Order: sequence, then C-alpha cells, then structure tokens
Amino acid sequence: MELLIVLIIIGILVLLALPNLMPLISKAKSTEAQLQLEHVCTLEKSYFYMHSKYSTDFKEISFEPAILTTKGGNANYTIEITEATSHSFKARATAVVDFDGDGVFNVWEVDQDKNIKEVTPD
Repeated sequence: MELLIVLIIIGILVLLALPNLMPLISKAKSTEAQLQLEHVCTLEKSYFYMHSKYSTDFKEISFEPAILTTKGGNANYTIEITEATSHSFKARATAVVDFDGDGVFNVWEVDQDKNIKEVTPD
C-alpha cells in the first residue's frame, strides 16, 4: 500500500514538472536537425568542389537519411534539399513530431555558407 502511494506521488510530481521540461526536450531534439544539416552542407561542398555545382539528389552527394520515428526509426526530422544551383543550395529539416504539442512543427534550414537557422520554432 505504501509503495502504491509513493508511486502516485512520483507520478503527480512528474506531471507537474513535465510542462517546464518541454522546451528543454524540444531544444535537445533540434540538435539532431542542426547536425544533419551541417552534414548535408559538408557533403554538398564536397560535391561542389568536384562538379562545380550543387545537387538536389541525396545519392549524388552520398547522403543517406535516417529512418523516421514515424516509420520505426529514430530520426525526428525529415531532411530535404529544397534548391540547388551552380552557385547556391538550401536544405531543410522539418520535424515529423510536434515536440511540445502546440500544433507547430520545428523547421531548420542551411545554405551554402553553412548558415544554419531556425525557420519555425516549436
């Protein structure tokens, strides 16, 4: 009986603390997007040095996206190259999960100068 009461108290404390922890969880998960975009930028630069242009094809730059959490994997962001020309490129990471439950999905972008910025905060 005492163990049940202790578990109930711990559960109540977790429920009280969870709203305060959601921004920290979102920030930690956004690190994944930043690292993936940094990797895409590095691969695009290598491709540019060899072909004098940027590419929109993951296979050409040798990037293999991780399997998304919605498909049984562990990736929280879908990565896409939104534009690529002979002088510039832009890649985007869009969250597949609403981390704080407010209906807004986190979006990050990177360009050819490795400027990583948060387009839509969650």
